[in-house]
Amino acid sequence: MAMGYRVVVVGATGNVGHEMLNILAERQFPIDEITALASRKSMGTEVSFGDKTLKTKDLDTFDFTGWDIALFAVGSDATKKYAPIAAKAGCYVIDNSSLYRYDHDIPLIVPEVNPDAIELAVKRKIIANPNCSTAQMVVALKPLHDRARIKRVVVSTYQSVSGAGKEGIDELWDQTKSIYNPTDDKPARKFTKQIAFNVIPHIDVFMDSGETKEEWKMVAETKKIIDPSIKVTATCVRVPVFVGHSEAINIEFEEFLDEDEARDILREAPGVMVIDKREDGGYVTPVECVGDFATFISRIRQDSTIDNGLNLWCVSDNLRKGAALNAVQIAEVLGQRILKKG
Repeated sequence: MAMGYRVVVVGATGNVGHEMLNILAERQFPIDEITALASRKSMGTEVSFGDKTLKTKDLDTFDFTGWDIALFAVGSDATKKYAPIAAKAGCYVIDNSSLYRYDHDIPLIVPEVNPDAIELAVKRKIIANPNCSTAQMVVALKPLHDRARIKRVVVSTYQSVSGAGKEGIDELWDQTKSIYNPTDDKPARKFTKQIAFNVIPHIDVFMDSGETKEEWKMVAETKKIIDPSIKVTATCVRVPVFVGHSEAINIEFEEFLDEDEARDILREAPGVMVIDKREDGGYVTPVECVGDFATFISRIRQDSTIDNGLNLWCVSDNLRKGAALNAVQIAEVLGQRILKKG
Protein backbone atom coordinates (compact mmCIF):
# COMPACT_ATOMS: atom_id res chain seq x y z
CA MET A 1 0.00 0.00 0.00
CA ALA A 2 1.38 3.41 -0.98
CA MET A 3 2.16 5.61 2.03
CA GLY A 4 2.36 8.83 0.05
CA TYR A 5 0.44 10.66 -2.63
CA ARG A 6 0.69 10.96 -6.39
CA VAL A 7 0.71 14.73 -6.95
CA VAL A 8 0.45 16.86 -10.07
CA VAL A 9 1.47 20.54 -10.25
CA VAL A 10 -0.31 22.24 -13.15
CA GLY A 11 1.37 25.44 -14.36
CA ALA A 12 4.72 24.42 -12.92
CA THR A 13 6.74 26.96 -14.92
CA GLY A 14 4.96 30.02 -13.46
CA ASN A 15 5.80 31.93 -10.27
CA VAL A 16 3.13 30.20 -8.18
CA GLY A 17 3.82 26.78 -9.71
CA HIS A 18 7.51 27.13 -8.79
CA GLU A 19 6.53 28.05 -5.23
CA MET A 20 4.18 25.08 -5.00
CA LEU A 21 7.03 22.72 -5.86
CA ASN A 22 9.34 24.46 -3.40
CA ILE A 23 6.82 24.32 -0.55
CA LEU A 24 5.85 20.69 -1.17
CA ALA A 25 9.55 19.87 -0.76
CA GLU A 26 10.14 22.20 2.21
CA ARG A 27 7.17 20.86 4.16
CA GLN A 28 8.05 17.26 3.22
CA PHE A 29 4.59 16.56 1.92
CA PRO A 30 4.28 12.76 1.67
CA ILE A 31 4.75 12.14 -2.04
CA ASP A 32 5.25 8.82 -3.81
CA GLU A 33 5.28 10.37 -7.27
CA ILE A 34 5.14 13.93 -8.59
CA THR A 35 4.81 15.34 -12.08
CA ALA A 36 4.97 18.90 -13.41
CA LEU A 37 2.59 20.00 -16.16
CA ALA A 38 2.68 23.03 -18.42
CA SER A 39 1.32 24.18 -21.74
CA ARG A 40 2.64 22.52 -24.88
CA LYS A 41 4.93 25.47 -25.64
CA SER A 42 6.67 24.98 -22.28
CA MET A 43 6.80 21.18 -22.47
CA GLY A 44 10.22 19.85 -21.50
CA THR A 45 11.15 22.89 -19.42
CA GLU A 46 13.09 21.83 -16.32
CA VAL A 47 11.80 22.78 -12.86
CA SER A 48 13.19 22.02 -9.41
CA PHE A 49 11.57 19.88 -6.74
CA GLY A 50 13.84 19.70 -3.71
CA ASP A 51 17.10 18.17 -4.95
CA LYS A 52 15.39 16.72 -8.02
CA THR A 53 14.84 18.17 -11.47
CA LEU A 54 11.55 17.53 -13.25
CA LYS A 55 10.81 17.97 -16.94
CA THR A 56 7.37 19.40 -17.58
CA LYS A 57 4.83 17.33 -19.45
CA ASP A 58 2.01 18.46 -21.72
CA LEU A 59 -1.14 19.35 -19.81
CA ASP A 60 -3.30 18.85 -22.89
CA THR A 61 -2.56 15.12 -23.21
CA PHE A 62 -2.04 14.20 -19.54
CA ASP A 63 -4.15 11.42 -18.01
CA PHE A 64 -5.12 12.26 -14.41
CA THR A 65 -6.37 8.72 -13.70
CA GLY A 66 -4.68 7.28 -10.61
CA TRP A 67 -3.35 10.62 -9.38
CA ASP A 68 -4.50 11.83 -5.94
CA ILE A 69 -4.07 15.63 -5.93
CA ALA A 70 -3.61 18.24 -8.65
CA LEU A 71 -2.45 21.71 -7.62
CA PHE A 72 -3.61 24.11 -10.33
CA ALA A 73 -1.64 27.34 -10.86
CA VAL A 74 -3.03 28.40 -14.22
CA GLY A 75 -5.64 30.96 -15.28
CA SER A 76 -9.38 30.51 -15.16
CA ASP A 77 -9.69 29.59 -18.85
CA ALA A 78 -7.28 26.64 -18.59
CA THR A 79 -8.76 25.64 -15.23
CA LYS A 80 -12.26 25.62 -16.70
CA LYS A 81 -11.10 23.15 -19.33
CA TYR A 82 -8.81 20.84 -17.35
CA ALA A 83 -10.02 20.86 -13.72
CA PRO A 84 -13.27 18.97 -14.50
CA ILE A 85 -11.23 16.43 -16.48
CA ALA A 86 -8.96 15.83 -13.48
CA ALA A 87 -11.88 15.64 -11.05
CA LYS A 88 -13.79 13.21 -13.27
CA ALA A 89 -10.70 10.98 -13.28
CA GLY A 90 -10.85 10.88 -9.46
CA CYS A 91 -8.07 13.38 -8.80
CA TYR A 92 -8.79 16.12 -6.25
CA VAL A 93 -8.15 19.60 -7.69
CA ILE A 94 -6.88 22.51 -5.56
CA ASP A 95 -7.40 25.53 -7.77
CA ASN A 96 -5.54 28.82 -7.40
CA SER A 97 -7.62 30.70 -10.00
CA SER A 98 -10.80 32.65 -9.23
CA LEU A 99 -13.01 30.31 -11.29
CA TYR A 100 -14.61 28.26 -8.50
CA ARG A 101 -14.27 30.55 -5.46
CA TYR A 102 -17.87 31.74 -5.47
CA ASP A 103 -19.48 28.41 -6.37
CA HIS A 104 -21.83 27.33 -3.57
CA ASP A 105 -20.91 23.64 -3.99
CA ILE A 106 -17.15 24.17 -3.86
CA PRO A 107 -15.28 24.91 -0.62
CA LEU A 108 -13.11 28.02 -0.39
CA ILE A 109 -10.50 27.23 2.23
CA VAL A 110 -7.85 28.86 4.40
CA PRO A 111 -6.76 25.97 6.64
CA GLU A 112 -6.15 28.12 9.74
CA VAL A 113 -9.67 29.52 9.41
CA ASN A 114 -12.18 26.98 8.02
CA PRO A 115 -10.58 23.52 7.62
CA ASP A 116 -13.91 21.77 8.24
CA ALA A 117 -15.13 23.01 4.86
CA ILE A 118 -12.92 20.33 3.26
CA GLU A 119 -15.76 17.81 3.75
CA LEU A 120 -17.70 19.54 0.97
CA ALA A 121 -14.91 18.66 -1.49
CA VAL A 122 -16.04 15.04 -1.67
CA LYS A 123 -18.99 16.09 -3.85
CA ARG A 124 -17.12 17.56 -6.83
CA LYS A 125 -13.46 16.93 -5.96
CA ILE A 126 -12.57 20.60 -6.47
CA ILE A 127 -11.34 22.99 -3.77
CA ALA A 128 -10.80 26.72 -4.31
CA ASN A 129 -7.83 28.69 -3.04
CA PRO A 130 -8.78 32.29 -2.11
CA ASN A 131 -7.44 35.53 -3.51
CA CYS A 132 -3.99 36.40 -2.14
CA SER A 133 -5.15 39.58 -0.42
CA THR A 134 -8.06 37.78 1.24
CA ALA A 135 -6.02 34.82 2.49
CA GLN A 136 -3.70 36.81 4.75
CA MET A 137 -6.49 39.05 6.03
CA VAL A 138 -8.80 36.24 7.15
CA VAL A 139 -5.95 34.55 9.02
CA ALA A 140 -5.74 37.71 11.13
CA LEU A 141 -9.50 38.30 11.40
CA LYS A 142 -10.75 34.84 12.38
CA PRO A 143 -9.28 34.57 15.92
CA LEU A 144 -10.47 38.10 16.70
CA HIS A 145 -13.93 37.34 15.31
CA ASP A 146 -14.15 34.25 17.54
CA ARG A 147 -13.54 36.45 20.58
CA ALA A 148 -15.54 39.65 19.91
CA ARG A 149 -17.51 39.17 16.65
CA ILE A 150 -16.57 41.48 13.82
CA LYS A 151 -19.24 43.84 12.47
CA ARG A 152 -17.28 45.72 9.82
CA VAL A 153 -13.86 45.74 8.18
CA VAL A 154 -12.28 48.60 6.23
CA VAL A 155 -9.12 47.47 4.45
CA SER A 156 -6.66 49.23 2.17
CA THR A 157 -4.18 46.98 0.42
CA TYR A 158 -0.66 47.64 -0.84
CA GLN A 159 -0.18 44.79 -3.29
CA SER A 160 3.10 43.78 -4.90
CA VAL A 161 3.59 43.40 -8.63
CA SER A 162 4.18 39.64 -8.34
CA GLY A 163 0.42 39.39 -7.85
CA ALA A 164 0.22 40.20 -11.56
CA GLY A 165 2.65 37.40 -12.48
CA LYS A 166 6.03 37.47 -14.18
CA GLU A 167 4.89 40.26 -16.53
CA GLY A 168 4.23 42.49 -13.52
CA ILE A 169 7.66 41.81 -12.03
CA ASP A 170 9.37 42.44 -15.37
CA GLU A 171 7.51 45.70 -15.91
CA LEU A 172 8.54 47.14 -12.53
CA TRP A 173 12.15 46.07 -13.12
CA ASP A 174 12.33 47.45 -16.66
CA GLN A 175 10.58 50.73 -15.83
CA THR A 176 12.76 51.34 -12.79
CA LYS A 177 15.89 50.92 -14.90
CA SER A 178 14.50 53.08 -17.71
CA ILE A 179 13.89 56.02 -15.37
CA TYR A 180 17.65 56.18 -14.78
CA ASN A 181 18.28 55.81 -18.51
CA PRO A 182 15.96 58.33 -20.23
CA THR A 183 16.75 57.00 -23.70
CA ASP A 184 15.24 53.63 -22.79
CA ASP A 185 11.52 54.38 -22.40
CA LYS A 186 9.37 51.55 -20.97
CA PRO A 187 5.68 52.53 -21.16
CA ALA A 188 3.02 50.78 -19.13
CA ARG A 189 1.86 47.49 -20.67
CA LYS A 190 0.80 45.11 -17.90
CA PHE A 191 -0.44 47.92 -15.66
CA THR A 192 -2.69 50.85 -16.59
CA LYS A 193 -0.14 53.47 -15.51
CA GLN A 194 3.56 53.65 -14.67
CA ILE A 195 4.24 51.36 -11.70
CA ALA A 196 7.85 52.36 -10.98
CA PHE A 197 7.94 55.03 -8.22
CA ASN A 198 4.14 55.17 -8.31
CA VAL A 199 1.03 53.55 -6.82
CA ILE A 200 -2.03 52.52 -8.84
CA PRO A 201 -5.48 52.31 -7.16
CA HIS A 202 -6.70 49.75 -9.68
CA ILE A 203 -6.39 45.94 -9.56
CA ASP A 204 -8.49 43.79 -11.90
CA VAL A 205 -11.44 45.23 -13.86
CA PHE A 206 -13.88 47.94 -12.79
CA MET A 207 -17.43 46.89 -11.91
CA ASP A 208 -20.68 48.83 -12.23
CA SER A 209 -20.59 49.65 -8.50
CA GLY A 210 -17.32 51.55 -8.93
CA GLU A 211 -15.27 48.98 -7.05
CA THR A 212 -12.73 46.82 -8.82
CA LYS A 213 -13.06 43.05 -9.10
CA GLU A 214 -10.16 42.64 -6.64
CA GLU A 215 -12.05 44.70 -4.06
CA TRP A 216 -15.22 42.72 -4.68
CA LYS A 217 -13.29 39.46 -4.24
CA MET A 218 -12.10 40.49 -0.78
CA VAL A 219 -15.68 41.23 0.28
CA ALA A 220 -17.25 38.06 -1.14
CA GLU A 221 -14.47 35.72 -0.01
CA THR A 222 -14.29 37.04 3.56
CA LYS A 223 -18.02 36.46 3.89
CA LYS A 224 -17.77 32.92 2.49
CA ILE A 225 -14.73 31.91 4.56
CA ILE A 226 -15.56 33.50 7.94
CA ASP A 227 -19.10 34.84 8.29
CA PRO A 228 -21.63 36.24 5.78
CA SER A 229 -22.74 38.86 8.32
CA ILE A 230 -19.38 40.69 8.30
CA LYS A 231 -19.48 43.94 6.32
CA VAL A 232 -16.30 44.56 4.32
CA THR A 233 -15.16 47.50 2.21
CA ALA A 234 -11.82 47.44 0.42
CA THR A 235 -9.55 49.69 -1.61
CA CYS A 236 -6.91 47.67 -3.47
CA VAL A 237 -3.73 49.39 -4.62
CA ARG A 238 -0.76 48.13 -6.65
CA VAL A 239 2.59 49.35 -5.29
CA PRO A 240 6.17 49.14 -6.62
CA VAL A 241 7.17 46.18 -4.44
CA PHE A 242 8.30 42.90 -6.04
CA VAL A 243 6.91 40.39 -3.52
CA GLY A 244 4.76 40.74 -0.40
CA HIS A 245 1.29 42.21 0.08
CA SER A 246 0.54 44.65 2.91
CA GLU A 247 -2.81 45.68 4.34
CA ALA A 248 -3.98 48.41 6.69
CA ILE A 249 -7.04 46.92 8.38
CA ASN A 250 -9.61 48.73 10.51
CA ILE A 251 -11.99 46.45 12.42
CA GLU A 252 -15.21 47.28 14.24
CA PHE A 253 -16.42 44.66 16.74
CA GLU A 254 -19.77 44.00 18.38
CA GLU A 255 -18.12 44.17 21.79
CA PHE A 256 -15.04 45.88 23.18
CA LEU A 257 -11.69 44.19 22.56
CA ASP A 258 -8.64 45.66 24.26
CA GLU A 259 -5.54 46.03 22.07
CA ASP A 260 -3.43 44.05 24.56
CA GLU A 261 -5.87 41.14 24.55
CA ALA A 262 -6.02 41.29 20.74
CA ARG A 263 -2.22 41.13 20.65
CA ASP A 264 -2.24 38.08 22.92
CA ILE A 265 -4.94 36.36 20.85
CA LEU A 266 -3.01 36.91 17.63
CA ARG A 267 0.24 35.67 19.19
CA GLU A 268 -1.49 32.33 19.83
CA ALA A 269 -3.27 32.18 16.48
CA PRO A 270 -2.17 29.59 13.89
CA GLY A 271 -0.16 30.99 11.00
CA VAL A 272 0.31 34.41 12.64
CA MET A 273 3.50 36.08 13.81
CA VAL A 274 3.11 39.27 15.86
CA ILE A 275 5.96 41.79 15.57
CA ASP A 276 4.60 44.87 17.30
CA LYS A 277 6.98 47.19 19.12
CA ARG A 278 6.28 50.89 19.32
CA GLU A 279 9.74 51.92 18.25
CA ASP A 280 11.71 52.50 15.07
CA GLY A 281 11.59 49.31 13.02
CA GLY A 282 9.27 47.52 15.44
CA TYR A 283 6.99 46.29 12.64
CA VAL A 284 7.26 44.12 9.54
CA THR A 285 7.49 45.33 5.93
CA PRO A 286 7.08 43.30 2.72
CA VAL A 287 10.82 42.92 2.15
CA GLU A 288 11.14 41.05 5.44
CA CYS A 289 8.27 38.63 4.85
CA VAL A 290 9.54 37.18 1.55
CA GLY A 291 10.06 33.43 1.74
CA ASP A 292 8.30 33.09 5.09
CA PHE A 293 5.23 31.00 5.82
CA ALA A 294 3.75 33.39 8.42
CA THR A 295 1.26 36.21 8.16
CA PHE A 296 2.85 39.07 10.12
CA ILE A 297 0.80 41.46 12.25
CA SER A 298 2.09 44.82 13.50
CA ARG A 299 0.78 48.25 14.62
CA ILE A 300 -2.10 46.81 16.74
CA ARG A 301 -3.87 49.73 18.36
CA GLN A 302 -7.26 50.96 19.52
CA ASP A 303 -9.36 53.08 17.16
CA SER A 304 -10.63 55.91 19.33
CA THR A 305 -13.14 57.13 16.73
CA ILE A 306 -15.58 54.23 17.33
CA ASP A 307 -16.67 52.32 20.44
CA ASN A 308 -15.21 48.91 19.60
CA GLY A 309 -12.48 49.44 17.04
CA LEU A 310 -8.95 48.23 16.33
CA ASN A 311 -6.38 49.01 13.67
CA LEU A 312 -3.62 46.67 12.55
CA TRP A 313 -1.01 46.22 9.83
CA CYS A 314 -0.85 42.84 8.04
CA VAL A 315 1.99 41.64 5.77
CA SER A 316 2.53 38.32 3.99
CA ASP A 317 4.40 36.77 1.07
CA ASN A 318 1.64 36.70 -1.55
CA LEU A 319 3.28 33.92 -3.55
CA ARG A 320 3.31 31.77 -0.42
CA LYS A 321 0.41 32.31 1.99
CA GLY A 322 -1.51 34.13 -0.70
CA ALA A 323 -1.16 31.28 -3.17
CA ALA A 324 1.22 28.32 -3.08
CA LEU A 325 1.51 27.77 0.68
CA ASN A 326 -2.24 27.92 1.19
CA ALA A 327 -2.73 25.38 -1.62
CA VAL A 328 -0.23 22.97 -0.06
CA GLN A 329 -1.83 23.45 3.37
CA ILE A 330 -5.19 22.55 1.79
CA ALA A 331 -3.54 19.41 0.37
CA GLU A 332 -2.34 18.56 3.88
CA VAL A 333 -5.86 18.92 5.29
CA LEU A 334 -7.24 16.90 2.38
CA GLY A 335 -4.77 14.12 3.14
CA GLN A 336 -5.46 14.11 6.88
CA ARG A 337 -9.25 14.24 6.69
CA ILE A 338 -10.29 12.57 3.44
CA LEU A 339 -7.56 10.71 1.53
CA LYS A 340 -5.74 9.45 4.67
CA LYS A 341 -2.70 7.96 2.98
CA GLY A 342 0.39 9.85 4.13
